[in-house]
Amino acid sequence: MKDLFPGTCVAPSGEFVYCIHKPHFTGFNLRETDYLVNLGNTSDQEPINNADNFPENNVDVAAGEWIFEIPNSFPFMGATFILKSKADQTAGSSNPFNHIMTGSLGENQESDLETQSRGALLSLASTSDDPVLLAKLAEKSCRFSYDNESGAVSGMIYEKTDGGALRPLILDNHLFQLVSNNQFLPDEYKRYMVLLPGAQGTNPIVGEYTQGDTHIWEYMRKNSYIPWGHYAANMAHDAVRYKIQSLSGDDIVGLRHLYYQRIYVQLAAELGVPLGVGRRPLTLEKLEALRLTVLGEIRSRNKSSNDLPFNVTMWGQNFGFDLSCSGYRLAASHQQVHQQFALVPSRVFAYASGNNETNLCTMPAYTQTNLVMQFAREYREKTGRGFFDTYLEAIGNNQRVDGRVDEESALFFYQDENIIAFVPKAQRSQGEVQIMTKVRCGNILEADAEIRASLDRALLLTMKVLENLGVEMFVALEIPKRLDNPDTDQRLLYCFLPRHPKSPGGFSEFQQRWISNHYPEDFARACRDELESILEDETWEEL
Repeated sequence: MKDLFPGTCVAPSGEFVYCIHKPHFTGFNLRETDYLVNLGNTSDQEPINNADNFPENNVDVAAGEWIFEIPNSFPFMGATFILKSKADQTAGSSNPFNHIMTGSLGENQESDLETQSRGALLSLASTSDDPVLLAKLAEKSCRFSYDNESGAVSGMIYEKTDGGALRPLILDNHLFQLVSNNQFLPDEYKRYMVLLPGAQGTNPIVGEYTQGDTHIWEYMRKNSYIPWGHYAANMAHDAVRYKIQSLSGDDIVGLRHLYYQRIYVQLAAELGVPLGVGRRPLTLEKLEALRLTVLGEIRSRNKSSNDLPFNVTMWGQNFGFDLSCSGYRLAASHQQVHQQFALVPSRVFAYASGNNETNLCTMPAYTQTNLVMQFAREYREKTGRGFFDTYLEAIGNNQRVDGRVDEESALFFYQDENIIAFVPKAQRSQGEVQIMTKVRCGNILEADAEIRASLDRALLLTMKVLENLGVEMFVALEIPKRLDNPDTDQRLLYCFLPRHPKSPGGFSEFQQRWISNHYPEDFARACRDELESILEDETWEEL
């Protein structure tokens, strides 16, 4: 089935087309141990545990939630992704800017905090380094249960939703988010609020990494804003890492090991390669052996994008958290160090005119690397040179744009035989830095153990450099070569974009993957309704 149009939602027939991901996949359970604990109890004293987070077997998703992928009218502007279940909740009319500051600040609590305004409390939750004060703020944000003898926090109080699901009894969501993300909040509060497996939902844990003081859980997000699910490697409840300065070499190796392991295993399963894995992590030797087997299988079959089900990886990290007193989230969803990764399908069925059962054709699933690949091809055609070889040469030959020779001219700040870490000549964010392979390696499937070690070390050093310079929030993302791209010139690239007060941005946004929780027609309805009320207002003066 061939493409009818190149990467735009505007078809020659004069109608919009769009893609629908209808996921069905298996998440292989590589977790060896369980960690079953009580998270708290209901107001009726019914105990709540996290058993749902620890499946015994592989996790099969027979029919995941639909995700609409709508290519932008202009291909260079990326694509928009709509999770159907979210958008259905506001079908008819949608106003995503309707921020309602919900929740009280607690009652009958004897504290000097009672005299403070809500804005002051939110500011204290974000900026205070007093554990005692932060504990009091935590108790204002939600309901805890306590040990009868010691009086220490022993869990959270949960309530049942109208649908019967359980959720923490949160009194003030903004206060809860701010105080739980403050590194100085006592760890016993953090654990029950956000860190323990199950504290943030029932997402199954399908991987684990332990080494010395390093402990990491790998969560599987079955119904994700990234179609076909994504995985999140989170530092665990007993390895609290709210700042990069606390991140060790073992930590970054573990976070990355779970990424490499997940991608290699999932690719092997898609290609029919015997896995020989069970409920245990892969050793370094088995990881490398599996990588070589999968890489060899892809190359021997000479697969095209039409044949390889998944042909590109996604990796990213949002570090740091902040929330303004107005309710605007300024970075991340949680400050505890974590990384996210996934595989992206090669092609998706396209539909039109609301007929979601009969597809018209297939279209390439959007990834930023498609744009890079197209550009690199055009660069070679017009110049006769590979872009990435030329890029490395330009970095080495760099001269200042102001022409001064008495000041620094080098762009790189770290390199070894495999990689180079440098400041791009044209920064997208004040403080942007990048890491790129110098050797011919375009993705993690082409990265051997030595290259992976170089990448891991460079990633850790880069994060530490940024934090030492004063960066409190940043976005990191990977731009890899497609797995089925035979071009040996394209290099594996990592971008770090600090969230400067004057240069904000996010992981998905920097990849031009625009996430929306409503249908565009519903927001158009909200705009029309608002326009009608404006025009009916007697104070309105027609221009």
